[in-house]
Amino acid sequence: MKTQTLIKLILVCSSFFTISICVSVLILAKTKVVELSYSPQVSQSDPTTVDHLVFGIASTGNSWFRRKQYIKLWWNSIPNKTMRGCVFVDTLPHGEKANNDASLPPLCVSQDTSKFLYTHKGGLRSAIRLTRIVKEIVAFNHSRVRWYVFGDDDTIFFPHNLLKTLSKYDHRLWYYVGSTSEIYDATQVFGFGMAFGGGGFAISSSLAQVLAKVLDSCIQRYPYLYGSDARVYSCITELGVGLTHEPGFHQVDLRGNIFGLLASHPLTPLLSLHHPDHTDPIFPNMPTKKSLQHLFEAVHVDSERILQQSVCYEKRLSWTISVSWGYSVQVFQNNMVLPEVLRVEKTFRQWLPGNVFKGIYNFNTREYHREPCKRPTVFYLDEVSSAKYGSISSYKRHFQNCSYNSSMSKLEVIKVVTDELHYDSKQTRRRQCCDVLPSNAGKLMEIAIRECNYEELIFMN
Repeated sequence: MKTQTLIKLILVCSSFFTISICVSVLILAKTKVVELSYSPQVSQSDPTTVDHLVFGIASTGNSWFRRKQYIKLWWNSIPNKTMRGCVFVDTLPHGEKANNDASLPPLCVSQDTSKFLYTHKGGLRSAIRLTRIVKEIVAFNHSRVRWYVFGDDDTIFFPHNLLKTLSKYDHRLWYYVGSTSEIYDATQVFGFGMAFGGGGFAISSSLAQVLAKVLDSCIQRYPYLYGSDARVYSCITELGVGLTHEPGFHQVDLRGNIFGLLASHPLTPLLSLHHPDHTDPIFPNMPTKKSLQHLFEAVHVDSERILQQSVCYEKRLSWTISVSWGYSVQVFQNNMVLPEVLRVEKTFRQWLPGNVFKGIYNFNTREYHREPCKRPTVFYLDEVSSAKYGSISSYKRHFQNCSYNSSMSKLEVIKVVTDELHYDSKQTRRRQCCDVLPSNAGKLMEIAIRECNYEELIFMN
């Protein structure tokens, strides 16, 4: 505050206020000036781009050779953009250099953590090293950072969707964004307020700067915790910040076939997938890496729409049709109400065998029928391409040794036409509608996905 202004305010106070009120006014005036002098120069209205993100990826020298194939899927996947970040390892892999491949982030050797106490009997001491990724990545002092994003070397991110989601939040405020496990047992043990590290999580730069300063002292109070994500969560909790839940982050604490999870994705952008080594390939008759590459063919065409579920009804045949765009189409040969279709089919197994709680999930489920012929007929993504105003994708029927009625026995391909999906990230999402179009032959069904009309309901007439 300028001296002349202060003098004028003191003179006014001496004429009209008591001394105590005058002092309060002066303190308030001075405080206001100080707050303004430290206000951020970046406007929240400026769009968040990939240049504002920095990734900290947890890995080891031993796992890097087999896990880097997953990072290659998404690193630098946004055209004409170079992503920033580092893969933290305990030692450099034999024959590997820190910066030898532009399609991958550089490798960084973590600092020594021998001074930290670690007492958890069932865990690995590396949890301390991985916790400190937060501190070490902040210390690199990258410019113009808005968000630090953390994950494992087998976490598959979807960067465009990640940007769209984080742009909802003001990076100048303290945010801790992520999601929990799919299974109740793990969430109950580690906490419903903890972002699971395999699914990935994001910390606003303003919070990360403060967290980095207090992290080492905080770690010392939690030698008994299992993982790095539990320590990060505990330290953020000590700063008084809670989890901002985004269900698009997927820990995937599941085994086997995760078709049910992907085919009934929440009404939110797909942000990450985890544990590809512990689940079946997501497309049949493909190895894991190729099946993920196949999914990314659709991601590159319309990232925001990937796995978004639309449901429509073929009234003439009384079929219920569920489209998980870019992945699959399911045809139920009966009428199903929408809430039942949206339930996650339990095609997968629980993460660990054990008591009944290990088979309870944090979402609505429906049983996977033991008889294949009583399950929906599944059509998997075959081809996808951009069109003038959107996309065209085709899905081929997956073989099921069943006897169908004449209409289903003929159907081999489903073609889906859409416009490009552009959601305002700050608006509440609404599920899109779809229509079964008149087809030229019994082998082909054509479906158009569109925005629902203002008062339109999705139901069987």
